[in-house]
Amino acid sequence: MVAGNPWLAARTWYNAIQKGGPFMPITRKDIDHVAKLALLDLSDAEKEKMVEQVGEIVGHFSRLSELDTKDVPPTSHTLPSVHNVLRPDIPGRTLPQDKALREAPDALKGYFKVPRVVEE
Repeated sequence: MVAGNPWLAARTWYNAIQKGGPFMPITRKDIDHVAKLALLDLSDAEKEKMVEQVGEIVGHFSRLSELDTKDVPPTSHTLPSVHNVLRPDIPGRTLPQDKALREAPDALKGYFKVPRVVEE
């Protein structure tokens, strides 16, 4: 990944598509990084397989640069009649804090206490 930042790597790949340029190859280091972020315990064989498979998937995106999309408007859905259906965000009654925390495995100062999963 670009400087260990998956978002920057994704942006770099996107820019490569826009310019019709080559993609950055997926490396074992990329797979190790994503596996660590996802808390996956992959074997060496699985990691090597992922390098190949993810590389093929990313490679398919390079084919998009061959398409003429200058007259295609940006969309959020492939079907124009589809739209997000969300209920209005109206505040309502909430669960009292003490009742919410009553069944919590661990609480601290009125909050749920959870184990640390991010390294410093």
